[in-house]
Amino acid sequence: MKLVVQVKLHPDAATQAALRETLALCNRAANHASRRAFTTGVKGKTSLQRLVYGELKAMGLSAQPAIHVVRKVAGAYAALKANLKAGNYGPQGSKRRATVESIPVRFRKDAAQPFDDRCLSWQLDARTVSIWTVRGRCGRIPFACSPAQLGMLTRYRRGESDLVFRGGAWYLYAICEVPVPDVYDPDGFLGVDLGIANIANIANIATTSDGIQHAGRQLNQVRHRNRRLRSRLQAKGTKSAKRLLRKLSGREARFAADTNHRIAKTIVTEAERTCRGIALEDLGGIRERVRLRKPQRVTLHSWSFAQLGSFITYKAQRRGVPVVYVDPACTSKGCSACGHVDNRNRPDQATFACTSCGFAEHADVNAARNIAARGVAGWAVSHAADDAA
Repeated sequence: MKLVVQVKLHPDAATQAALRETLALCNRAANHASRRAFTTGVKGKTSLQRLVYGELKAMGLSAQPAIHVVRKVAGAYAALKANLKAGNYGPQGSKRRATVESIPVRFRKDAAQPFDDRCLSWQLDARTVSIWTVRGRCGRIPFACSPAQLGMLTRYRRGESDLVFRGGAWYLYAICEVPVPDVYDPDGFLGVDLGIANIANIANIATTSDGIQHAGRQLNQVRHRNRRLRSRLQAKGTKSAKRLLRKLSGREARFAADTNHRIAKTIVTEAERTCRGIALEDLGGIRERVRLRKPQRVTLHSWSFAQLGSFITYKAQRRGVPVVYVDPACTSKGCSACGHVDNRNRPDQATFACTSCGFAEHADVNAARNIAARGVAGWAVSHAADDAA
């Protein structure tokens, strides 16, 4: 499996200037290639390279950086095509979709640029890197990372690394090909219910079928405080307010990612300890399916449930823990004891009380148990199909 290791560079002033000029030139070349691709309709990697390679070289790029610029542009148009097909920019004929389709893809002057081993070399023992720039090769640039990250780079680094300028600092994102263990045969499943419907009130990001609730009211308080601060800064509209908004945005993203990482690690560790698999809700189209009041919509759209699911999936994969995705329909209204489904089983947001058998439980725990049962059934069906094949 592919994992990304992020290391922080510590270049001196001259090297920083060279790196900044390099990113600016690469992205200026990317915008040129994008305009050519848009006007000619040539958007495939090989054909676009034939079209613009000489032009990019004339702009001052060396051979490998020019090739990577072409690949970056071709990848951007492939991603745009996929997003249009998925309807992420609205239906055919909508104003937003028409706007996106009417202009070429644009790249910021400091957008990330990929480098392969011909343009960038690692000296892991010395914790330095050497990288191509428009001013020539810059060597012995120190980088900082944890011992675990260094070990992963030493054993598993493969392919390209992205040079990133973010928040006034320089980073390298290195791709590592990490081997994964075989998936074991689970002794049951740990169901995970994501706290989407009640997130604005209780803020339980995830609840497991063991009755463990992750996050809570303190998390909700932090998020509401950030939202109030963001509203005040947006209303103010000054340059300093916009600068603080950018800083707040990065802080919130790191806070959400850290919280999701900790929740995912706890869930995967518990599943591995008990030799169970993990059953997750299939979140495809969740933002369109869930119907919430306007204040709750803000909270729903401000938390990355898909990120939490991806963290759980990759952490489980690294440990050989099986993961299945199940249909979340009616998991909150169905009884985990007798299977009876009725809207009246939910007298309030946090309570489940079956109108058929009388079973009562916290609503999230009941939903997580339903998800776990569907995980067992889904695993049995998939393995029966594999055995038949």
